[in-house]
Amino acid sequence: MFAKIEKTSNPPSNNVMIWDGKCGFCKFWKTRWEEKTRGKIIFKTYQEYAENFPDIPLKEFKKASRLIETDGSVYSGPDSAYRSLWHAGNKKRHKMYTKYSWFRYLSDHTYNHIAKNRHFYFKITKLLFGKDPIQLRPFWILYLIVIILILAIL
Repeated sequence: MFAKIEKTSNPPSNNVMIWDGKCGFCKFWKTRWEEKTRGKIIFKTYQEYAENFPDIPLKEFKKASRLIETDGSVYSGPDSAYRSLWHAGNKKRHKMYTKYSWFRYLSDHTYNHIAKNRHFYFKITKLLFGKDPIQLRPFWILYLIVIILILAIL
């Protein structure tokens, strides 16, 4: 499981999301969030930017994304995703994460499972939503209709 780090003593001049630049799944969703946040967050890979935060162990950047804000606050794993969407105007999920322990537990464990199986979930992501993270295509609806039709015929 990834460690939750509350603060860094090296706050950046801009909010920065640090992610794994070698991960296709991460790049897909990073591209989507980058579009949604419209310059409110700078996106950097841990491979190029982790050295700016010597008080955060490199192994923790490898385990989970980190959103580091200008006041030094660090949001980890699913909270980094929810907080980045908070900057885009979608505040609901971050509020749920901070308010409800069951939602935090479920989010953390789901994130951890996906992080350990990124290659598989990247294939599933492309299968369900297509290859373009900016213009998601809800292929899953088509799959659902096909399954319903097959079940109706049987």
